[in-house]
Amino acid sequence: MTFASRPLNRLKVACVLPVTVTLVLVASLFGCGGGGTQAIDTGLSTTSWTWRLPAGFPVPVVPDNNPMSDAKVELGRFLFHDKRLSGNGTQACASCHLQSLAFTDGRATSLGSTGEAHPRNAQPLANVAYNATLTWANFSLIDLEQQALAPLFGDNPVEMGVNDRNQAAVLARISADADYPARFASVYAGQTQPITWENIIKSIAAFQRSIISANSRYDRAQRGEVLLTAAETRGLNLFNGEKAECFHCHGSFNFNDQTRHLGLRLVDTPFHNTGLYNIDGKGGFPFPNRGILELSGKPEDMGKFRAQTLRNVAVTAPYMHDGSIATLEEVLDFYAAGGRVITSGPHAGDGRNNPFKSDLVAAISLTAQDKADLVAFLKTLTDEDLLTDPRFSNPFQ
Repeated sequence: MTFASRPLNRLKVACVLPVTVTLVLVASLFGCGGGGTQAIDTGLSTTSWTWRLPAGFPVPVVPDNNPMSDAKVELGRFLFHDKRLSGNGTQACASCHLQSLAFTDGRATSLGSTGEAHPRNAQPLANVAYNATLTWANFSLIDLEQQALAPLFGDNPVEMGVNDRNQAAVLARISADADYPARFASVYAGQTQPITWENIIKSIAAFQRSIISANSRYDRAQRGEVLLTAAETRGLNLFNGEKAECFHCHGSFNFNDQTRHLGLRLVDTPFHNTGLYNIDGKGGFPFPNRGILELSGKPEDMGKFRAQTLRNVAVTAPYMHDGSIATLEEVLDFYAAGGRVITSGPHAGDGRNNPFKSDLVAAISLTAQDKADLVAFLKTLTDEDLLTDPRFSNPFQ
């Protein structure tokens, strides 16, 4: 079976691949702020890979059939930014995941290579290696290699637009490049025909795992390198307190509530209905964005989506799974109200009364100063280095 012949609707992929890792962990001290973690990947790769992580950042899980290496990550960077990888040669993975926007695209919902609109907002890729599940509402997608099949080969919606008719031509484009054959031969040594879809996907996944964001002003303040302003500190305290209650869904080192890493015995994968819609007075969300209900078929899963990481949130607007909230200030107003009221149009309804809404979402009293302080804190989560780091940049520019 070819990759393109699999059922690949992004919302429907339901197979789960086993994940195991073979790593040697070494404690070390490096960088500003002292304690950190170093891990050397001992899998069958052409070179070793070293994670250099600050204190508080655990080692990501890596499938043992796709070990990290410097050469593989660099090959993945080229492929991630290469428009020739799409069916019509017009769009790269990076077209919907721009480094300058923390690997989002600034649109409410993304556009595929043929101009077809995706129903959902492009998610950021920084620290994606720590995500317990991938995409907004699919509890079965847990590996980047598995998830990549949907944007590459999916036809509902069309994203990269690779299919049975053109996949050989796309591979031929890559093979004809002056640089790629040597890179593939180095990374996948011993393979007679190393330029394959499997190896392309593995390389892109390795690159995505390498995108670590850990040097925001907040991180540097945690390491004692800078001081937060009074407003930022008040916002941090609100964020972590029972008044604003943001920490319930965004309290991890990655500012979300679904994380996976080495040493974690129990991986929790909650999904939440936040009262964004209530179009029929019975809790309905607009099709096809009805949360994990689309997979589970359970009525109580209506409108349940994964809580997004808040790292770099100031540069990843617009917000929510469908990009329907434009600014951080509007997001705070939405949560303070305990849901959204839409007064007219096809989506009219009172989300505050959605029967499936999470108990964590209730009306709270925030002053204008409280909201300004929270926004000030959220802006400290922007990692400016991530937005310009040449390790993640477009090599074709």
